Amino acid sequence: MCGLLAYFSTDAPRVTEGVVSDVRDALHCLRHRGPDENEVWHDDRVVYGFNRLAFIDIEHSHQPMPYADGRYRIVFNGEIYNYVELRQELAAAGATFATEGDTEAIVAGYHLWGEEIVDRLRGMFAFVIWDSETRTVFGARDPFGIKPLFTTRLADGAIAFSSEKKALLEMLGGSTAAGGVDPASLQHYLTLQYVPEPATLHRGIRRIESGTRFRVVDGELSTERYFHPSFPIRPVAKDEQQALYDRIAEVLDDSVRVHMRADVTVGSFLSGGIDSTAIAALAKRYNPDLRTFTVGFERHGFSEIDVAAESAAAIGVEHITKVVTPEEFAESIPLVVWYIDDPVADPALVPLYFVAREARKHVKVVLSGEGADELFGGYNIYREPLSLAAFDKLPGGVRRALGTLSTKLPDGMRGKDLLRRGSIPLEQRYYGNARIFRDEELTFLEKRDPDLSHVAVTRELYERTRAAGYDDVTAMQYVDLFTWLRGDILVKADKMTMANSLELRVPFLDPEVFRVASTIPVGQRVTKETTKHALRRALEQIVPPHVLNRRKLGFPVPTRHWLAEDLHDWARQIIEDSGTEEWLDKQQVLAMLTAHRQNQRAGSPVDHSRKLWTLLVFMVWHGIFVEQRITPDVPETVYPVRL
Repeated sequence: MCGLLAYFSTDAPRVTEGVVSDVRDALHCLRHRGPDENEVWHDDRVVYGFNRLAFIDIEHSHQPMPYADGRYRIVFNGEIYNYVELRQELAAAGATFATEGDTEAIVAGYHLWGEEIVDRLRGMFAFVIWDSETRTVFGARDPFGIKPLFTTRLADGAIAFSSEKKALLEMLGGSTAAGGVDPASLQHYLTLQYVPEPATLHRGIRRIESGTRFRVVDGELSTERYFHPSFPIRPVAKDEQQALYDRIAEVLDDSVRVHMRADVTVGSFLSGGIDSTAIAALAKRYNPDLRTFTVGFERHGFSEIDVAAESAAAIGVEHITKVVTPEEFAESIPLVVWYIDDPVADPALVPLYFVAREARKHVKVVLSGEGADELFGGYNIYREPLSLAAFDKLPGGVRRALGTLSTKLPDGMRGKDLLRRGSIPLEQRYYGNARIFRDEELTFLEKRDPDLSHVAVTRELYERTRAAGYDDVTAMQYVDLFTWLRGDILVKADKMTMANSLELRVPFLDPEVFRVASTIPVGQRVTKETTKHALRRALEQIVPPHVLNRRKLGFPVPTRHWLAEDLHDWARQIIEDSGTEEWLDKQQVLAMLTAHRQNQRAGSPVDHSRKLWTLLVFMVWHGIFVEQRITPDVPETVYPVRL
C-alpha cells in the first residue's frame, strides 16, 4: 500500500535533473501513502518516485523494483493476495526471485505471461512497468477500482501517472496549467456527489478506469478494458438453496483468509451492521487477538458505537471507539478535502477519517465490508423495482400524467417522489445511490449545459444491461459497479485510510466472491421484506443472530441538524468567503442555507442538507486547489515500520 509517481518519455530521451527534481518535489504530496520508505529512480526516459507502506517482505521488496537484470522496473500500489500461489506457479515455469513479496510476482508474471498476468491477480492494485528493452510501458488497475491511478500529459510531451491527483497538479504547475475546472465534471458532481470516471474536476487530468490495462508506446497512451462483469444468474431450486448459502459462506471465509496475509498486525472496522460484523467474525478465526474500530457522534441516533460494541462482545474481539464532535468535524474539512483530491460530497468521509486515525494508533492494516451491498443486493433502493412494478403495467400516457401530478405536490409530501420515479423509466431515474440535484434544480449553476444530463454517464452501461437481458435489480447493481462503488465508496475508503498511512482491505470485493455472488437469483438478493437475503442466510453460521436483520446505518452523520445549528455559521462563512462566483450563484446558495435552518426549526420535512453539503465541499475544494486561499495543515507524521 503505497504512493507511486511515474514520468515516461517513451518517444524521446527527455529526462533532465530538473525533471528528476520535479518528481522528487511532487512525491512529497504522497508522503502519507508511504512513510516507511522514499525512493526516486531514473534513466534517460523514465523517472519513478515511490513512497512505501510496507506489509509483506518488509526487509527486501523495495521499490522501484528491477527484474530480469534490470530490463523491467515496476512501481506497484496495492496487495496481491494470491501471490504465494503465483510465485509457486512462476517458479515452476522458470522464474527466479530475489524477494519474498507480491510485487516481484507481478513483474515476473509479466515477463513470462505478458499482459494476461492481470487476469491472474487476486487483489487490489495499480501498477506501472517500464520495459527498457522495448521502451514501452504497461500497467493496470484492479477490477473494481479499489486502488486509484491518475494520468496527465506534461508540457514537455511526457506522460505521468500518480496514485493521487495532487502530485500531478504539482508537476503541471497548478490548476490553470491542468486545464482549469471542467464544467461538465462539475455538473455531474452536483448530480452524483462525485466526478464519474474517467474524468476529474480538472480538464487536463484523467483517471485510468477500474478494470483497465494500459500501454504507453511511442509517447501515446492506449487503454483496454479487461474486466467485463457479468451476472450469469442461475435458478436455484428450493432443495439447492442451502448449498448456495454454504458456497457464499465458504468463499467469504477463503477471501478473508487470504486478505489476512501480512507481516504486520491486521484489525477490522466494525460499524455494527451485518457486513463489517461478518468480516470481523471471520478475521478472528485467523487472528484471535483481533482489534475492531468504530466511530460515532454525540448526537442521539447518529452513532453505531453501542451496537458495534454489542457485536464485538458477541464475537469476542477487543473494541476501540472514537466519538467526533461538531467542532472536530468542521475543523477537519479542509484537510479531508485535501486528501480526497477531487470533491466527494459524502459526509461519511469525515467519520471514516477519524476512525482510520484512531485505528492507525493500534494496527497498520484493517479489513472492512465495502462491496457487499453492490454484489449481494444490499441497498434498499434495489427493492424499488418491486414497489414500482404496478407502474410498469400502466400505459405511457397515464405514467406521464402521474409524473406531472407529482410536480404539483408540496416538497416533502409523502408519495411525491414515488409518483415522480414511477412515471419515468429506469434509465432516467436511476444513476446510482447518490441523487443530489436533479437537472431542473441546477438553476444556481452559472455554466450549466442544458443538454448535459446524468443519463450521459450511464447510457452505455444501460445499453450493456439491456443487451445482456438483465432485470431491473441486476441492472441497478451493474450500474453501481461503474458509478457509486468506484466513484464514492472506494474513493473515500482509499483516501481516508491512506491519509492516516493505514491500509484498508475489502474481502467482499474479491474475484472469487464476485464469481459466486453474480450467480444469485434476484429473489435471493432482494425481497419485499429485506435486502441481501442469500447473504443473510449464509451468515447465520458466522455472525450473531441479533445482527442479521439490523437496519443498515453505515456511518450516519448529523449534517441535517448541524447545518441548522452547530455548523450554520461555519457554513455561511464558507459560502461568503468562497471565490466560486464564476460557477455558482452564491446568493441562491445562501438562501438555501437560510431556508434549511428555517425548515428545521419549524419541523418541516424539507431537508436541504445533502445539497448544501455538496456545494460546501466544492467550495472548500475550490479554495484549496484553484484559489489556493485555503492551506490545510497537513501533518508530517511518520509511523514506525512495524505495528
